[in-house]
Amino acid sequence: MSPLDPAAFIHANTRLQPVPHAPEISLWLADEITPIWRMTEEELGELGLPPPFWAFAWAGGQALSRYLLDHPHEVAGKRVLDFATGSGLVGVAAMRAGAVSVLCADIDPFCGAAVAANAQANGVALDFTPLNLLDAPPPAVDVICAGDICYEKPMTEAVLAWLAQACAAGTRVLIGDPGRTYFPRSGLDFLAEYIVPTTRELEDQEIKRSSVWAMP
Repeated sequence: MSPLDPAAFIHANTRLQPVPHAPEISLWLADEITPIWRMTEEELGELGLPPPFWAFAWAGGQALSRYLLDHPHEVAGKRVLDFATGSGLVGVAAMRAGAVSVLCADIDPFCGAAVAANAQANGVALDFTPLNLLDAPPPAVDVICAGDICYEKPMTEAVLAWLAQACAAGTRVLIGDPGRTYFPRSGLDFLAEYIVPTTRELEDQEIKRSSVWAMP
């Protein structure tokens, strides 16, 4: 395996498994976060990297995916952006729900390969961009999906302002979140709540109440 072969790294360090709260979808996922986090740093020759978000099905993304699968009218026949896509889970769900196209966006250097592998595993077509979309106005799509975006205060504020800009331009904005510290407690329309199985490897408990919201 070459030092910078993300596809080979993913297949060597994850396994294809169903998503707990959306078992219609299977993803290449890691079973434990610490080993793959360390291996990612070794692979890139860099320490202090953020967690490999692409290697896990996070609670907010699972909730948002379940919502799309159960409410396909939200995306059917529409152009969708899966922002901060990670594994591509929400993008896969959107295509399964009838989206005409999905653009998955993430700046993590492994995400392009993860999205490609997971799209192939689920028989859907996903486009991908590694660009930081926050550096430009939101793209002209019908729906933007954003799961698990409220980890850090500055990033949360930047993303929510960008999403508000998209919403003001007429784009439907859907957000999945399990009550993260910096998630806004007002100003959003509640759509659904799910009890999502997770793991103490990733969260503070094995079951997370995760909700889906829309920007008004």
